[in-house]
Amino acid sequence: MAKSKHKKSEPVAGNDNNSGGYHTSVLLHESIDALAIKPDGIYIDATFGGGGHSRAIMAQLGSEGHLYGFDQDEDAHRNAIDDERFTLVQANFRDIKKFLRLYDVKQVDGILADLGVSSWQFDTAERGFSYRFDGPLDMRMSQFGELTAADILNNYSAEKLHKIFGEYGELRNAKTFANAVVAARETKPFEVIDDLKTLAESNVMGEKMKYLSQVFQALRIEVNDELGALQDLLKNSVDVLKPEGRLAIITFHSLEDRLVKNFMKNGNFEDEPEKDFFGNIKRDLKPVHKKPIEASAEELKVNNRSRSAKLRVAEKI
Repeated sequence: MAKSKHKKSEPVAGNDNNSGGYHTSVLLHESIDALAIKPDGIYIDATFGGGGHSRAIMAQLGSEGHLYGFDQDEDAHRNAIDDERFTLVQANFRDIKKFLRLYDVKQVDGILADLGVSSWQFDTAERGFSYRFDGPLDMRMSQFGELTAADILNNYSAEKLHKIFGEYGELRNAKTFANAVVAARETKPFEVIDDLKTLAESNVMGEKMKYLSQVFQALRIEVNDELGALQDLLKNSVDVLKPEGRLAIITFHSLEDRLVKNFMKNGNFEDEPEKDFFGNIKRDLKPVHKKPIEASAEELKVNNRSRSAKLRVAEKI
């Protein structure tokens, strides 16, 4: 296979990486290098956010290239790039195939997705993503979504809560905590972050900060159907990518990483591949690296949120 001619990514000038404090892009140069960008190529930044990855991609695009950014959060659209080579779409990345058809784009040369919650979302109390502040129990990535964390806590059955906290939060006492939620809401409905934080702190098993993070992660995943959206993105990427096109996904917890790893390696979301009559794995992508790329010691020093990031890269067969 002939290698694409591309230059290794260099730091983007100015403050573009964090868009004035919105977000610091994780594994920025590693992920851009992984795309093997062609100057005249068409690319997708499936998680536009603060635009750090997008600006780095566009720094390598020529006049014939184009980048489509996707972000369902209307706050991210304040960071839109004013460039005729860039189009920002307000939509969930699970719908990239549908929206590309609207722009008469059949296939692209590369897709990048950074699955982490943006620093802006974590640091804005009103969004409800962090236990560090008090605010409404929201956690919606899109303000147009109907389901909030408060809705889940106040209306889901103990059995359903048990499943969410056990599977998405990986709480060791998921059943106990689910029952505690149901009992607590009989006295007072959950409305703000402190309502949840107080209950979680009284049920901690293990290290407190980790436990709180797991509780909030579980609710956020359920509110936004994050794992379902990721599966849709992975499946649609097969149709959207050109042969030899690259898919680069940055994950931040084991549930996401397992889905990405299995899909790239096995062609499905299971731990074992499906094989044809001749014993060949039935898949449309092949991993570029055997192991995920992780943040360097240098990046860890300046961005602690990169500590759990894993970048996996695959190429369309």
